Amino acid sequence: MDRRNFVALLSLLSFPSILGKNKEKFIRKKIPSSGELIPAIGMGTWISFNVGNSVRLRDDRSLVLKKFFEMGGGMVDSSPMYGSAQEVMGYALKKIGYSKSLFSADKIWTRSTNEGKEQFKEMQKLWGMNQFDLIQIHNLLNWKEHLKTLRSLKEQGKIRYIGITTSHGRYHAEFEKIMKSEKIDFIQLTYNITHREVEDRLLPLAKDRGIAVIANRPMDGGNLFSQFENKKLPEWASEFDCYNWALFFLKFIISHPSLTCAIPATSKVEHMTENMGACYGTLPDLKTRQKMIQYIPHYDRLPVKL
Repeated sequence: MDRRNFVALLSLLSFPSILGKNKEKFIRKKIPSSGELIPAIGMGTWISFNVGNSVRLRDDRSLVLKKFFEMGGGMVDSSPMYGSAQEVMGYALKKIGYSKSLFSADKIWTRSTNEGKEQFKEMQKLWGMNQFDLIQIHNLLNWKEHLKTLRSLKEQGKIRYIGITTSHGRYHAEFEKIMKSEKIDFIQLTYNITHREVEDRLLPLAKDRGIAVIANRPMDGGNLFSQFENKKLPEWASEFDCYNWALFFLKFIISHPSLTCAIPATSKVEHMTENMGACYGTLPDLKTRQKMIQYIPHYDRLPVKL
């Protein structure tokens, strides 16, 4: 058993007492365009749900999704880019049942306008549902035409919110232009304690424009655990109900006032328990956020920006 799994096991064993103490402090964030509240921790499916036709692996992922909903989870995010993830998600939802808390989020990912329309029909089939809560344009591919499609689908009641996504810093300038010129409900971008570039312009702009923000790669694709699994968690982390590194990284993200939801991906039930623990208890304040940044070695000491 590696260190993270060992820590996750301890977290799993101690979580009932933590939850009991903080069950009334479940953290939800507001979608600015509507005022709707959603859980601040969601679930990504990149890599983790791309398991092909293996029944054993699909059943394992169903258990992960079941734990997510049991602990209050809402947003589940996928994409045609993620291999079999959409199909596996549909399998899992049918196996465990469609939770009332599900906030379904998927993406259009193609340069073809017509293919984008077909991708939406296909995801309806794969997920086994007619209406989606959120459809996004993945990495801005053909965004002008796809935005017309999404607005039409929204008018028809087939989707509730529309958005754009990026996981690449090179798209930030175009992202900013779209945020300023187009009426959208959500943006999705990379944000974590070691990737804070979006604090300068995009997060303040999202707040000014009333756009919800989803943070992808909250654990930097697992790199954060590789870097800090052997580093001691600071004792003062308990001041904001933080008992492991997963909570440390996730609570830093969702404590930013412009952030609506972080979407860590996992294939393990015990890691899902860890991740969802960030939705309970208190969040670090501005002073503590700066302290968290300073605790992380080999990173810039620029002041935290809100």
